[in-house]
Amino acid sequence: MKGLKSIYSVKGWLVVLMVFFGTVAWAQQTEEKQEVEQQRPVTIDSFDVVRDYRPILADAVKIRRSPDMINKRSYMPKLSYQDIMDQKLDINTGLHVLDLKERPFSVRENILPNYVKVGIGNFNTILAEGYFAYEDFVDMRFGGFVKHLSQKGELEAQKFSRQEVGVFGRRVLPQFTIDGMLGYNRYGTNFYGDPVIGSGAPINPDKAPQTFNDIYFSGELTSNTQAEDEDALSYSAKVNAYAYNSSAFDAKETSFVLSSYLNKRMRFFNAGVNLTLDINNMDGMQNPITGASTINNSYAIINPYIRFKGDNYAITLGGNLIPEFGDSTSFNIFPSAQVDFSLVPGYVYLFGGVEGTVNKGSYKQLATENPYLGPNQFIQNTVERLSFHGGIKGNAGATFGYKAKAFYKQLEHLPLFALNPENLFMYDVIYDGDGDDQVKHVGIEGEINVRLSELVNLGGRLNIDQYTLVNEQEAWNLPKMRLTGMARFTISEKLYIDAEALFQGQTYAKAYPELPGTQMDYRKETLPAFFDLSASAEYKATKNLGLFVKANNMLNTTYERYLYYPKVGFNILGGLNFSF
Repeated sequence: MKGLKSIYSVKGWLVVLMVFFGTVAWAQQTEEKQEVEQQRPVTIDSFDVVRDYRPILADAVKIRRSPDMINKRSYMPKLSYQDIMDQKLDINTGLHVLDLKERPFSVRENILPNYVKVGIGNFNTILAEGYFAYEDFVDMRFGGFVKHLSQKGELEAQKFSRQEVGVFGRRVLPQFTIDGMLGYNRYGTNFYGDPVIGSGAPINPDKAPQTFNDIYFSGELTSNTQAEDEDALSYSAKVNAYAYNSSAFDAKETSFVLSSYLNKRMRFFNAGVNLTLDINNMDGMQNPITGASTINNSYAIINPYIRFKGDNYAITLGGNLIPEFGDSTSFNIFPSAQVDFSLVPGYVYLFGGVEGTVNKGSYKQLATENPYLGPNQFIQNTVERLSFHGGIKGNAGATFGYKAKAFYKQLEHLPLFALNPENLFMYDVIYDGDGDDQVKHVGIEGEINVRLSELVNLGGRLNIDQYTLVNEQEAWNLPKMRLTGMARFTISEKLYIDAEALFQGQTYAKAYPELPGTQMDYRKETLPAFFDLSASAEYKATKNLGLFVKANNMLNTTYERYLYYPKVGFNILGGLNFSF
């Protein structure tokens, strides 16, 4: 019996051990099975939603360029509300082409392509604009835009009105891409400038209106070149045309520009040519060369070049062959050379160049800059006989970009604005410099872009210009210093705040005695420096509805960009925008 008990005892212990090890093995299999299941891809019917999807971007420590955090829409028309020069930064840093990486699968964000915006403000300001686009096709996009903006100042006849309408489209084909735009711009104002003589009698009692109409078209065909193709052949052909006129003096301008380029890449070597044909005609002018009321200042540019490009350098050598034809003919040959060298790869780049070119004299461009031009203008091309430039640019990590450039130019026919001796409230275009004695233009340009955090982005631009003139006493109405600054604050996903600042140094105006008909010398008028601060905010109340407010000239500064034409004071505009 005792032996039998021992046998049963041993069997019991064996059973206990088998149960224990079986349990351990089962647990281990279960854990391995769970690990295998965790490594398997999750199917669409097997995941749990823990929270709303929020895309998070990793720190771009490897990218040597600060990203633009401002939300933009493609083909968005340029709609500006203030007389401030284009503030786009131009920090073209780096010599490498970024390799495109395939993005992982993600759900497409539902971006609404259409919006309507309306607003009102003081000074009888009315804003209405709309942007519409059809984006259901991967390789095609088309749409249109409309805008109206009007304002009335405190002075008599101090009115401004601008309307814009246009359509656009893009078609991407296997070998090339086609872009096109057709539009109409209208700008209306009055000659509200009112100089007074000693007795106080107004010289400009009529305050005549003036309206500018601009019908324009642009189209471009560009090859789709693969960045990794070391022997790629790239090409482009572009057409720009417009018809521009003034209602006050029956001044007209028609322009047709055909430009193209052809470039052959051979690993580190490129060869190509840029071609431009600009046919320009103006009517209702004063032409001292022919004695007629029409001006033809057409020209062509032929720019052959070769380019050597390595990991840390890029050198472009070529020339500009520019024949001018029309009322006067000439043939110009200018050098064209550019160099870009990486002093500290990824951080510091040195660049420089020498070139010469011809810049078209355009009634449209001059009237857009100064809409108070009088009748019978003489417009001619400006020749950059010789131009040198050099500077430094680069990045400091992914949050700081900079560029500084110094240049020297020799100019023929530098355009300047001066008051008319007879109509003291209208401006004429005058020129300084000729083939024997050129205007010397020396300047410094600086740009900076700083991303302090995901919430704050800052940018600025500085221009300092000095002119050595031939016949004129001053570079009339051209500022010697101009400083612009921009800031964007992303307070939350729904609230954005933008700020813009402009400082312009004092300028000088060429004026005449307020006694029409008197034969007296001009006098030099000083236009004081001014500081203009503006800010705007936008709040996304819902996915479709937003609120906005914009304030201009927040310091209520009284200043004149052109003599006798003061700007409006503090003005504020607010309203709604609806996306769909």
